Amino acid sequence: MQDEPEVAVLRLGHRPGRDERTTTHVGLTARALGADRVVLEDVASGREETVVDITDRFGGPFDVEVTDSPLGTVRGWDGRVVHLTMYGLPVQDVEGEIREAHHDEPLLVVVGAEKVPFEVYERADWNVGVTSQPHSEIAALAVFLDRLFDGRELDREWADADQVVVPQESGKRVEDAREHRRES
Repeated sequence: MQDEPEVAVLRLGHRPGRDERTTTHVGLTARALGADRVVLEDVASGREETVVDITDRFGGPFDVEVTDSPLGTVRGWDGRVVHLTMYGLPVQDVEGEIREAHHDEPLLVVVGAEKVPFEVYERADWNVGVTSQPHSEIAALAVFLDRLFDGRELDREWADADQVVVPQESGKRVEDAREHRRES
């Protein structure tokens, strides 16, 4: 979020034929809930296109990066690392400590797809569990980011949007952003 150190989300791994939507949704969730960028493994090639398209249409800023060395991203990160895993400490027990650290340092949030190498557990400053039950990594990312930003991400302003969703009680309404600004 603006005026804070960066929050990047690393999607570690991608199972072709199985994770197409999941990897895309990790990127979309990262964008919608306050992260500054997502880093996708090169094996997920093509997944970045949807996230870039959504950012182009609905605004940013938000960046998408593709890497052939996701572990290199973890090893070279200049900040703190949060690894989301159901085996980690409960988010409610560590969120304040992580939020405080984020005031001064960038965060890399690691979201695994398959068996996560033990090195990630060791390199992480925090291994964080949203619950200690099997669940979606997308849900874990959403809950974590919401807790990190204390809900402020829900009121975020989006720059350079071509389209804007107009909230309403029922139905769907998307307007041209320029026309929407004129009417507001």
